[in-house]
Amino acid sequence: MDKTLIVTNDFPPRPGGIQAFLHSMALRLDPSRVVVYASTWKRSDEGLAETARFDAEQPFPVVRDRTTMLLPTPRVTRRAAGLLQEHGCRSVWFGAAAPLGLMAPALRKAGAERLVATTHGHEAAWAQLPLSRQLLRRIGEGTDTLTYLGEYTRSRIAGALTPQAAARMVHLPPGVDEKTFHPGSGGTAVRAELGLTERPVVVCVSRLVPRKGQDTLIRAMPRILAAVPDAMLLIVGGGPYRGKLEKLAAATGVAGSVRFTGAVPWAELPAHYGAGDVFAMPCRTRRGGLDVEGLGIVYLEASATGLPVVAGDSGGAPDAVLTGETGWVVRGGVTEDVAGRVSTLLADPGLRARMGERGRDWVAERWRRDLLAERLKELL
Repeated sequence: MDKTLIVTNDFPPRPGGIQAFLHSMALRLDPSRVVVYASTWKRSDEGLAETARFDAEQPFPVVRDRTTMLLPTPRVTRRAAGLLQEHGCRSVWFGAAAPLGLMAPALRKAGAERLVATTHGHEAAWAQLPLSRQLLRRIGEGTDTLTYLGEYTRSRIAGALTPQAAARMVHLPPGVDEKTFHPGSGGTAVRAELGLTERPVVVCVSRLVPRKGQDTLIRAMPRILAAVPDAMLLIVGGGPYRGKLEKLAAATGVAGSVRFTGAVPWAELPAHYGAGDVFAMPCRTRRGGLDVEGLGIVYLEASATGLPVVAGDSGGAPDAVLTGETGWVVRGGVTEDVAGRVSTLLADPGLRARMGERGRDWVAERWRRDLLAERLKELL
């Protein structure tokens, strides 16, 4: 029975949306025909124990490399080729094309008949720099298919590839599990726990890094509060930017209207989306286009939960919004734009309901993870 070898750095228990996507797809591919070769998340005793527990619970073998970051070195390539042959794998799925896809020629030589590599936002950044652009071109030549998140990332990456490789690109975004993200996900309980039951809430679920735009939301709060005096900003997630964001909230005079939850376990994220009335993440492009949003799966998860969304215009984020139907796209970093759209939604329950319903329908029509898993099966 032919199997698929998944080679990836992005795999639980390492947290994150890409990690959850890859794990979900591995389960949907047919676990009896999957082998995973992944990096180790944490080298601490606690981290290793958590990883061992997770791996033992999986219905397929998970082989961990000793490093915390898989790179296409000779040693890693030999290990991947050995696993390919040991388990009788005939197809390979690289969880991230760059740089792991550079192993493709060696794995084809070892017996792989189909090689598929998934691209994310960082491959679009690779396409802009001379050396990494050349490496991306090699990855495109060595694999059978590169998948892309949306039109923004496709156009950026395709420009670095040969015409033949560009023509073989296929749309495969992470998708959403609508059975996990839905209006009855537990938001009422989270609101009660946080003391937000009677307050209009704008929620942002994301890593706390400058590109995501939590600082713009905080700067927008005085204008939002002027329009909706009891509004609350709920910032869900952890990251290196938290200290600066807390200081910004205090300096802006809105600390009493901003709540930080810190990192939240993956299983509790749907309920935290549901704690909001409006979802907003006004992401912006930074570093001359090198720090850019690939898609923004959080907007689709929010839509599946029944929330209208306010998205920034960075990279592929607009691909995750039907403008005027499921929400709005604003200029990332422009406080007035963010405040205006968020205030309008907080003040209009009917508009929120219509956009939330349309967003949920759109996710069911186009972004359901089980539909995308069938596409991946065909590619492999």
